[in-house]
Amino acid sequence: MKCVSLFTLICLLGLSTHLVAQSKRKDYLVTFSTPWGDMHAILHNQTPLHKKNFLKLVDKKFYDGLLFHRIINTFMIQGGDPESKNAEAGKLLGEGDVGYRVPAEITPELFHKKGVLAAARDNNPEKASSGCQFYIVQGKVWDEKTLAEQMKRSPLRVYTPEQQNVYKTLGGTPHLDGNYTVFGQVLDNLWVIDSVASQPRDKNNRPLKDIPMKVFCKKIKKKKITKLYGYTWE
Repeated sequence: MKCVSLFTLICLLGLSTHLVAQSKRKDYLVTFSTPWGDMHAILHNQTPLHKKNFLKLVDKKFYDGLLFHRIINTFMIQGGDPESKNAEAGKLLGEGDVGYRVPAEITPELFHKKGVLAAARDNNPEKASSGCQFYIVQGKVWDEKTLAEQMKRSPLRVYTPEQQNVYKTLGGTPHLDGNYTVFGQVLDNLWVIDSVASQPRDKNNRPLKDIPMKVFCKKIKKKKITKLYGYTWE
């Protein structure tokens, strides 16, 4: 067996360090394509289990052709039910899954402002997320009084002044904070959310006209994401 020279080891270590540095300089940009246009989003590193799971499904083209099957204006738009693909008109949707849950990754710095990508779930006590269903927050803008009322619905949560200001300017759904995992953020074209959410719907909040999606992602330089969308990583 040949011994590896010190020079070779140094070169290999240098290459490894370079590759790690390169990976840290890039991240995934997710594109949600809808009949009204595209939205671009990032996935948070603070929620690694959700990020990994979502990217895995996107890579498999799991979401392509699925519907936004539940919409509530001034609240959110929901999709990811595998049973929604080619579902007959009027069928009650929302129970489809992939056979597993993702452990909750609820963190106080990630909150339900407009445009966040969050995981749907059932009423399990661990607040574990659906393995595939998600929602994108629309919400609404709150004034001082109504925001205070909303925050009382999450008594164990402490809101920073910055978070409160976001709810009073951009808007969102503060009563969901602490109960669902927020794992991503739409970076542009928030009006697409408004367009989807405002469509006519039936008594089960399913749109009367199907709203299909296509989701894909690409790993690009963080600097480019910042330049295009103004997003920066902490």
